[in-house]
Amino acid sequence: MLEDYERTLLAAQGYCELGMFEDSLAELQTLPEEARRHPTVLELRVVILMQAKRWKTALSASRELCKVDPTRPTGYIHASYCLHELGRTGDARDFLLNGPDTLHSEPTFHYNLACYECQLGHLELARIHLDKSFELDKHFKDFAKTDPDLARLRQ
Repeated sequence: MLEDYERTLLAAQGYCELGMFEDSLAELQTLPEEARRHPTVLELRVVILMQAKRWKTALSASRELCKVDPTRPTGYIHASYCLHELGRTGDARDFLLNGPDTLHSEPTFHYNLACYECQLGHLELARIHLDKSFELDKHFKDFAKTDPDLARLRQ
């Protein structure tokens, strides 16, 4: 189904990469309703909204993605990140922890939990999740060196 709309999706992605978020979202709006509800399109919408720092709308779209495809880990990861950006870090942690078991094999799941636990003052739990993220993907070590959410762990 999405093959028919490849140009539109590429245009939306391109606009997003250029920081032209309204144009990017407008491209997605040209798609038929059925295509707009496809998990790949919903995820692209979430990414655009997050890049635009429209956290409340991105949270709503992320939750919709979780409903449409509850096995897709990115909906839960993005929704929890939006909650964190909205200052609801405890809710972000809880939302992520209540996601599907498939999340546990995702390095971003553990990295984000490390950030949330650190911000909540649970440094031992933060360290456990951070180490697990490193085990799953060593690139997270580079992020951790400068991530302000992990500053308390670096002290």
